Amino acid sequence: MNIGAAARASGVSAKMIRYYEQTGLIPAASRSDSGYRAYTQADVHRLQFIRRARDLGFAVAEIAELLALWQDKSRKSADVKRLAQQHIADLELRMQALRQMADTLRTLIGCCAGDERPDCPILAGLEHSGDAPAAPAARRGALARRGRH
Repeated sequence: MNIGAAARASGVSAKMIRYYEQTGLIPAASRSDSGYRAYTQADVHRLQFIRRARDLGFAVAEIAELLALWQDKSRKSADVKRLAQQHIADLELRMQALRQMADTLRTLIGCCAGDERPDCPILAGLEHSGDAPAAPAARRGALARRGRH
C-alpha cells in the first residue's frame, strides 16, 4: 500500500511516517518501480504501536526502546515495566510543573484588576523571572532526562 493508505490504516500522518523513517523508528519502505513508498501490513502494525506510544506521551527515544523490547521475544517484562514506571514518574513531574504554572497564573490573575488602567500585575509578573517561572526546576529536570528542550 502507498503512504496515504498506510497513513489512513495506522492513524499516523504521511508526514509523521516519513519522519519515523528518518529517525529509524520504522525501516525505510520499499519503493515501487515508479518510486513510491510501499508499506506492508506489518509496517502499519508497527505504526499503530508507535501512534499508541505517542498517545501515551512517550518520547521518540523511549519509543525506540519500546520497539526494541517489543521485537525481542527474549525480553524481560521487568525491562518494559521499568520503562513504563519511569515514564509515569516523568509524567507526574510534568503534571506538577503544570500545576505550579497554573497556580502562578491564578495568583497573577488574582492581583489584576482587569480594568481600564494600564497597570497589569500579570505582565509585571512575567517581566520578573522570580515571580512567574517559565519552566520550574522539576519540569526542566524531567525534560533534560528525556532529552527534550
